[in-house]
Amino acid sequence: MTVHRLAIIGTGKSVGNHLSAIRAMGERVELVAAVDLDETRVRAISEANGIPRWYTDSAAMLAAEQPDLVHIVTPPAPHKALILQAMDAGAWVFCEKPLCASLAEFDEITRAEERTGRRVSTVFQWRFGSAAKHLKRLIQTQALGKPLVGVCNTLWYRTQEYYDAPWRGSWKTEVGGPTVTLGVHLADLFLWLLDDWCEVTAMAGTLDRDIEVEDVSMALVRFASGALGTITNSALSPRQETYMRLDFQQASVEVTALYRYRNEHWQFTLPEGVENPAALAQWQALTEDVPGNHDAQLRDLLDCLERGETPPVSGEEARRILEFAASLYKSAFTGKRVMRGEITPDDPFYDAMNGSLQETPLHHPI
Repeated sequence: MTVHRLAIIGTGKSVGNHLSAIRAMGERVELVAAVDLDETRVRAISEANGIPRWYTDSAAMLAAEQPDLVHIVTPPAPHKALILQAMDAGAWVFCEKPLCASLAEFDEITRAEERTGRRVSTVFQWRFGSAAKHLKRLIQTQALGKPLVGVCNTLWYRTQEYYDAPWRGSWKTEVGGPTVTLGVHLADLFLWLLDDWCEVTAMAGTLDRDIEVEDVSMALVRFASGALGTITNSALSPRQETYMRLDFQQASVEVTALYRYRNEHWQFTLPEGVENPAALAQWQALTEDVPGNHDAQLRDLLDCLERGETPPVSGEEARRILEFAASLYKSAFTGKRVMRGEITPDDPFYDAMNGSLQETPLHHPI
């Protein structure tokens, strides 16, 4: 068995999910190093987790350790530079969301993938649980009929103190608000399940937090199948909930959770008074209970690394969620409907989520 050498860049608040996933891989992997600009923090994390070597410089780590896979767990702004640096050093990359700051940066990463032969996968763990994969198969075989209506709500609560961290709340350093930081996990699952989206109309605003980016956004989405959906992303909701509902011709499927789910968080409902044993049996065929977490996605990523295949949530699959976010922002800023494919390199929203490479304070609705 090949043992893959792994390294982590960034040991802040989100590193725990990655450390847990790496431990779950057992003897398939060896975590050889960690990197952080904060020497005290990276030393403490390394000592607490048995990581043999720590660095404060990513280039030095890559040269010395030559890892097979690099986990990037830093704030968003340096993602693109770190991804390019890791691929040029010969590593694949598993990067936290948002993968990068714009479609322009994503296309630069794609060119680097083509040049180096290495691959980048975005952390979108919700689509890797057994229930989500099962539902995707049912949709692909039309076992529940056509999808018709979708609801996708990420209703979370983040205080002003949360946004007082130096890099949060800024277009330049956080890339955006809950559209690309909080709600993007469920939105990715929603867009993956319902497949190709073709247009979006949105509103967004900075309603209550003293930040530059939005603290709430709402979108209407039309899919190529004809299905219609709504997506709400909020950092202002005291009763927190992550909720998705898909209504098909023959049944409704819902998931209600917060940060992760198991099978018990899903609900299947037939129309009142309608018996459909075939559809019910299709849903009840789900027996495996894998949560939608970092473990499941990392396992799939390692499988692809070993086979030399493009991993899930890479390439066009990763680009389309970034394009959706850029399109949502463009619609919110311009007040116009945005069609998929509309944001080309001559569009200001190609280079920045807010349509400007300058900071744009928003103390009122967009």
